[in-house]
Amino acid sequence: MTATRPDPAGETFAELLGGRRAALDATVGPLAFGVAFVAGGRSIEWGVGAAVAVTAAIGVWRLLRGDKLGAVLVGLLGVVVAALIALYTDRPEAFFLIRIATNAASALAWAVSIVLRWPLLGVVVGGVLGQRGTWRRDPALLRAYSRASWIWVMQYVVRLAVWLPLFWAGQAEALTVATIALTWPVVAACLAVSWYVMRKSLPVGHPGLRHPVIDKEPAGV
Repeated sequence: MTATRPDPAGETFAELLGGRRAALDATVGPLAFGVAFVAGGRSIEWGVGAAVAVTAAIGVWRLLRGDKLGAVLVGLLGVVVAALIALYTDRPEAFFLIRIATNAASALAWAVSIVLRWPLLGVVVGGVLGQRGTWRRDPALLRAYSRASWIWVMQYVVRLAVWLPLFWAGQAEALTVATIALTWPVVAACLAVSWYVMRKSLPVGHPGLRHPVIDKEPAGV
């Protein structure tokens, strides 16, 4: 019988984390802002009003579908804060400042987590699977999560490389297009590529991420 690489869960990261749906939700606010901003004759008030209204409507729809109130409120709060920054500074590109800052912080946090041997992909997926830190005691899983987590670092770096020059140039319309282009498509690609890296990193015969092969000693930091 020919040995094959394991399917490390039965599901993909997209199914476990709901990443594509979250990414689609994340594009709605910026899209509404950009469309209303242009339609309103470059009116910041129109842009932020549309973004908040559309995000609130999506939030109500999510609640009716059974999503948690906390997650919905966090999404709405992010758009409201972005709107207030744009209004306060009177700069439409400032609507995207929160998104730029969170991506910079995320890139740093993911990179540091890998160096500290607590890769955030393992933390998140392990949490979803109810494993807490047991996955770290499997050297193969720890190595695979670390390698796959670098893909997530790269997605944040790619966004920053595009968004920052546009922000400094005051290109609100271009930021809208770039945000949409680098949100759902990039998240979908990141989920797929990190899943591929995860599968390729696990040795043949490994039972998968739902079944860590526990080492007697926990992984060192």
